[in-house]
Amino acid sequence: MPRLQVRLPARQTNYEIRIGAGLLSELGREVRTVVGPGPLRVALISNPIVFNHYGKRVLQRLRVENFKTTHWLMPDGERHKSLRSWERALTFLTESGLERGDVVVALGGGVVGDLAGFAAATYLRGVAFVQVPTTLLAQIDASVGGKTGVNLPAGKNLVGAFHQPQVVVIDPVTLQSLPRRELTSGWCEAVKQGAVGSRKLFDQTCRLLRRSGTDFSLWLQDGDTQAEVCAAIEAHCRFKASIVARDEREDISRTDHQSRRILNFGHTTAHALEKMTGFRRFRHGEAVGYGMLVAGEISKNLGMLGSGELESLRESVRLCGPLPRANDLAVDTISRAMRLDKKSVGGVTKWVLLERIGRARIVDGNEIDMPTLRSSLRAGLRVLS
Repeated sequence: MPRLQVRLPARQTNYEIRIGAGLLSELGREVRTVVGPGPLRVALISNPIVFNHYGKRVLQRLRVENFKTTHWLMPDGERHKSLRSWERALTFLTESGLERGDVVVALGGGVVGDLAGFAAATYLRGVAFVQVPTTLLAQIDASVGGKTGVNLPAGKNLVGAFHQPQVVVIDPVTLQSLPRRELTSGWCEAVKQGAVGSRKLFDQTCRLLRRSGTDFSLWLQDGDTQAEVCAAIEAHCRFKASIVARDEREDISRTDHQSRRILNFGHTTAHALEKMTGFRRFRHGEAVGYGMLVAGEISKNLGMLGSGELESLRESVRLCGPLPRANDLAVDTISRAMRLDKKSVGGVTKWVLLERIGRARIVDGNEIDMPTLRSSLRAGLRVLS
């Protein structure tokens, strides 16, 4: 079973990412090993869909380790990652009698992890937190690195905190229960990490996608390929952990290719697409798929990225699966929504672009004129519509 270390030199601490088929059945032991003999209560936050699949088993395994358990289910969907849901989560923790030495466990995808993590970060000025991601996107990205938060009507993730988990427990078997769109969303994030991380990671991801064909669920049930999936998840977590170790809090003064900000590749457009459609049309990774294509077009138009590299990026996004239509959205409306991007510095949007597959560059938005932005948006949103 792979056990990766996320090292945080600035605070002289670290935590583990544990990956293995069947780990959900060992969750109580995994949590007890990390938090020690003291804590008595575990407050589980999930959503109805995930809880129906795994909730009873998880609660049972926690009780075996003598934890007193309570649970609360938030509504499913990005639009529910809100201040209202955060307040309801804090009320749940209060009513559960959670104390400073107790534990919050997030069982679900990125929305559950973000909300539960933010509740843990702010309740009693911070309680322990365990990530149990059940979607591909959360397993390779959202659960690692300590970013937590909620959305505001003005934009995505505008309120939040850095709150690192005690441990991340990944059971790839949970991917078998995911609908196709959730897998597509996760693979788009995998492509993103490969595109900014290394050609090796990018190619490894694309090879898996080519072999999977069109039926991800059948492919994931094959025992021989489960090991490949675990290896891919491990590779992506290792990359994410290396970035977090160097730049835990996303230092805005950094513009080098190892800044945590490179993980925002595709997200400037993605967050605008999500916001302007009320978080209802796109899964997060689907929006990132389009966002990468727009950023790739900008990179090409600025003379940074070659046509062949752009085509490789396009093909990788195609391999992830079909995306919802996007070319009916007004380009000017999208560009206005981008201005509220939380990654802006001094009122200027900071774009993550590509010099080549595996090498990112952070570019000041002032270097991208409006005709270039409009044409790149049209081309990027057209490719997979």
